[in-house]
Amino acid sequence: MFTGSIVAMVTPFKDGIVDYDKLGELVDYHIENGTNAIIPCGTTGESPTLTHKEHGDVVGKVIETANGRVPVIAGTGSNNTSEAISLTNHAKETGADGSLIITPYYNKPTQQGLYNHYKAILEEVDIPIIIYNVPSRTGVSISPETVARLFEFKNIVAIKEATGDIDQASQILNMCDITVLSGDDSLTLPIMSVGGKGVISVIANILPREVSELVSSFLNGEIENSQKLHNSLFPLCKAMFIETNPIPVKTAMKLLGRLNGEMRLPLCNMSEEHEKQLKKILEKHGLI
Repeated sequence: MFTGSIVAMVTPFKDGIVDYDKLGELVDYHIENGTNAIIPCGTTGESPTLTHKEHGDVVGKVIETANGRVPVIAGTGSNNTSEAISLTNHAKETGADGSLIITPYYNKPTQQGLYNHYKAILEEVDIPIIIYNVPSRTGVSISPETVARLFEFKNIVAIKEATGDIDQASQILNMCDITVLSGDDSLTLPIMSVGGKGVISVIANILPREVSELVSSFLNGEIENSQKLHNSLFPLCKAMFIETNPIPVKTAMKLLGRLNGEMRLPLCNMSEEHEKQLKKILEKHGLI
């Protein structure tokens, strides 16, 4: 259902407030440059610092601006199952095409707890759901066996696989027919080589057309072109994580004149040393 280049979109701020005009501009920019779907309010969108009202308003603005041109998949995860249900239900009522739900963070539930968490959401809200597995940020990893159990529910349609482990993606695909999407830009091509169908991308915030071409080239059998794009983008992909995401990507967008770079605490401006390093990589890629 959801394949290709899917952007994990940043949330623009201006003087501490969500900049809804800029948000709309970013949606149009992605659609014009080949992005296949948009995710507002994910981790890259600084969802932990958005109020519930802001969360709903951001999702609503993205849906309104996209106007059916591409799917909108709302980030609605929480470490509180009832809160995740509420956010997911609101996304459905607002008109989202799907929901990205991260594994509960900090609680460190067991595999049965993870299964029960998603099951509770699935039983309450009928909307296509992408599981988001990123243990480096949550402290827990959903196992391939649990993913296969959850795939028995018709509205579990994909998993954003961000463990950094290609074996994990292979194990999932050996156990069920779920769509696997890379959650790490540097691993998009390797994950597609074992059966993945695309990426939920950070770097697409600055290079949407190139990421879209990389994915579409591979899916269309144009392997050499996808390899060329992978190698070209690789230094930028790694640069997006020299500090905590989304600090580097927002800083890059500031350097490119596309965003003011503002973030909410506890995220802060990139260190001077890392910003110089990022600027050199952007210059080498011919962006500035």
